[in-house]
Amino acid sequence: MTSISIIIPIFNEEGNIPLLYERLSHVLQGIGSSYELIFVNDGSKDNSLVLILELAQKDEQVKYLDFSRNFGHQIAVTAGVEAAVGQTIVIIDADLQDPPELIADLYAKYQEGYEVVYAKRRKRKGETFFKKITAKLFYRLLAKITSLDIPLDTGDFRLIDRKVADILQQMPEKNKYLRGQIAWIGFRQTYVEYDRDSRHANQTGYTLGKMIGFAIDGITGFSNFPLRIATISGFAVSFIAFLLMIYALVSRFVWKDFQPGWTSTILSILFIGGIQLIAIGIIGEYIKRIADNVRDRPIYIIRDSNVDGKNDEN
Repeated sequence: MTSISIIIPIFNEEGNIPLLYERLSHVLQGIGSSYELIFVNDGSKDNSLVLILELAQKDEQVKYLDFSRNFGHQIAVTAGVEAAVGQTIVIIDADLQDPPELIADLYAKYQEGYEVVYAKRRKRKGETFFKKITAKLFYRLLAKITSLDIPLDTGDFRLIDRKVADILQQMPEKNKYLRGQIAWIGFRQTYVEYDRDSRHANQTGYTLGKMIGFAIDGITGFSNFPLRIATISGFAVSFIAFLLMIYALVSRFVWKDFQPGWTSTILSILFIGGIQLIAIGIIGEYIKRIADNVRDRPIYIIRDSNVDGKNDEN
């Protein structure tokens, strides 16, 4: 039985794959347990798939899933977890920012009895100040508005036990936020600290738009706080409108200082309308996620694979 499965989502990583494979193989051979490398090609436009196929031809421990199009990082990881057969599963990106050598430390912690061992970042090299500060603020905000103990300063780079992977496959939501799902599952969890490196090659595929969407998935998947904000805002606007009504009546009938005009009316309409649109947008985000799950479409489609039972399935 395979002991360790390594899940590697791939999107335009041709400059990183050869070195990543070399470093992963060296580390896993040093651990001395049987292993498999599962590359999930998430609609790459470069030669990533060609390189993966070449590796699979010369090394039977290399497995691959080739998506019919780009479905997103979290979906690629999910597909890899579903295909993995190892007793332990490690999720790692292909950009070499997360050092493969740390897997030995994660596995050592796992052998102490932990079901989840995640890699916690001390430093983040090669990233802009904007990305660092927004990531820091987001994870701390998420920790405040949810009841989950989601680890701070961590990504998807982690080791999970087979029992955790099996439970992940029982969670049917379409908008995946694996860090939150793994925290929700529980079990004994710990971490190993490390300094994150710069990308070895290529450009990141995680655009600002994708990061915003990822943040929205995390918040709406594990917190009702935005809905509460919409409700509180509605009460606040109603209270302000009530005070304005009292002021208008007093001005008209007591102070006799009533000045007809359109400014206050327009401002009130714009203010109330803005709050309504925000509330509708927040509710719409939750309804969209309900609709996605009701449609029950497959979250990914596999064009080709050398994993048993996964060819052309989803």
